[in-house]
Amino acid sequence: MERFPAPAAPAVANAARRGLYPESEPTVSGWLAVGGGHEVYYEQCGRVGGKPAVVLHGGPGGAINPTMRRFFDPTRWRTTLFDQRGCGKSRPNASLDDNTTWALIEDIERLRVHAGVEKWTVFGGSWGSTLALAYAITHPERVEALVLRGIFLLTERELNWFYQDGASMLFPDAWERFLEPIPAEEHGDLMAAYHRRLTHADRRIQARAAAAWSQWEGDTISIRGPEARPAKFNEVDFAVAFARIECHYFVNRGFFPEDGWILNNVHKIKDIPGWIVQGRFDVVTPLESAWRLKAAWPKAQFEIVWDAGHASTEPGIVDGLVRATEAAFSV
Repeated sequence: MERFPAPAAPAVANAARRGLYPESEPTVSGWLAVGGGHEVYYEQCGRVGGKPAVVLHGGPGGAINPTMRRFFDPTRWRTTLFDQRGCGKSRPNASLDDNTTWALIEDIERLRVHAGVEKWTVFGGSWGSTLALAYAITHPERVEALVLRGIFLLTERELNWFYQDGASMLFPDAWERFLEPIPAEEHGDLMAAYHRRLTHADRRIQARAAAAWSQWEGDTISIRGPEARPAKFNEVDFAVAFARIECHYFVNRGFFPEDGWILNNVHKIKDIPGWIVQGRFDVVTPLESAWRLKAAWPKAQFEIVWDAGHASTEPGIVDGLVRATEAAFSV
């Protein structure tokens, strides 16, 4: 398995690591009607006529932010970023109607056509890696390369690890807060218990469940501790949209026809170049999934960052992703 260029040892890596590109503003932004009553907010950044890429945010239920623009050299790339259905600035907010993985895949296609792009590099982390892989498997002819971080295959094993029994052993203090809104008699299926509350007609019940759901992810996202939790997790509107949509996807097992669908179909992208950057101490999406993916996809180049967890902003993850986008530019 070929490893893309990286500093040789941790002591050197800390000094030699690449940082994010300078901040930049979108050159184009707006909303695109995609059907089902949804309008997705999108931005285009970087050089007009540059190499095309699309950025897929995490969650499901997250949103784009200015930092996501900074993994690409704005003098060479033309990047499209968008808030997925119900997320961020997309309308209507927090809507679960006609909100599935397959709908999002076709939204990516609509954005590609809208941007006038034939093929593009697809960049995504966490749920963004899930969606990127599902999109590439469905439309391999439209994908030039994949740059992925924090691999999440959306399997029963991964969901049980994070929302039922596993990560709870590493973060018993945060897990206790996660359990707080749920009576003991419902602890046997926590995702279902949360789903009942996040889809409740009473906004106050939604908000309480959303705060606990979002805090659990925020408390485990980085080896730097809760202070690395994105500030948006503390905003009620963001937390409700994030938790509602994420739980909606997870109780429906990503809307995939079978458990393990991505690995079962990864042969369809075997000839697409890929870069995988994975934190060794990622608790949200543990290393096992990335390891299984790289074994099934020999063309992908693979890097384990030894001093990182799940967050895309941890220095080692930033370094790996920036080097990956530089390498992908030459594909």
